[in-house]
Amino acid sequence: MGALPVFRWRLAPDGYATRRQLRARGLRPGGQDVAAQLERPRCRRPPLIAYLYRVDLAKPVRPMSDARRAALAKANAARRTCPQCHRDAGYVIPAALGTCVPCTYPDHSTSPRST
Repeated sequence: MGALPVFRWRLAPDGYATRRQLRARGLRPGGQDVAAQLERPRCRRPPLIAYLYRVDLAKPVRPMSDARRAALAKANAARRTCPQCHRDAGYVIPAALGTCVPCTYPDHSTSPRST
């Protein structure tokens, strides 16, 4: 494969899109190779790069199956469940903490009535 065409940030011609832009249109790359790239210059650091795909070769997003929907729900529930107290925290537990906030900071009450 030869060198990719490089465009400046926000100056890509019509017919190209990033993965996120394709997804917003209900499309996916569909196995095609990267067609071009965007570069946003940054002072004293390497440029930010975004890969572009051809819109005319993109395929529709596959519909979510019941099995995949169930697996995704199970994975998200696992990310919300505290490994220490085994309760659903109601939010995704930060990896930096490893447990829910009440388990991480047991001496600090989260209740506003404790003052």
